[in-house]
Amino acid sequence: MFIQTEQTPNPASLKFLPGRDVLGSGSANFADATAAVDRSPLAERLFTVEGVTGVFLGSDFITVSKSDDKEWYLLKPPILGAIMEHFVSGKPILTETAGAASADDDDDDEVVTQIKELLETRVRPAVAQDGGDIVFQGFEDGVVFLHLQGSCAGCPSSTMTLKAGIENMLRHYIPEVTEVRAAM
Repeated sequence: MFIQTEQTPNPASLKFLPGRDVLGSGSANFADATAAVDRSPLAERLFTVEGVTGVFLGSDFITVSKSDDKEWYLLKPPILGAIMEHFVSGKPILTETAGAASADDDDDDEVVTQIKELLETRVRPAVAQDGGDIVFQGFEDGVVFLHLQGSCAGCPSSTMTLKAGIENMLRHYIPEVTEVRAAM
């Protein structure tokens, strides 16, 4: 098994590409080891590596975030080993009870449906290239609330991504949108 790595715009996150499906569709974000317990055997295994502070699972990639006091050249070998061991073991990536992130709701009004469509087709693929994901949290009084995950969470350029990129695009296509904010 050959696992490639890619840098992300966030220096504290690295994208690992195992060359096979990780989740296939959807995503799962684990901000700490407690969040991974009983939900993802892979994320649990990665959190055993000292210095790992976050794990994000995408369709065909794994983004790992590290603490500032650790260096990637020291963390990469045990992370690569953990990923390889997990795939060889045949254990599931997520347990049956763990749900992937989803922003689907059949009761959405027309504006929310348009926002979700633009996020799904134009934003999420670009954000996934950088090892992250963006999840729609809500739309209220002209403001779109989005949650950044993976390498995008805590990235130095995330504010610029939200304001200069996503906000400008949504405002262009949907006049009802006046602002985009990160959801807390």
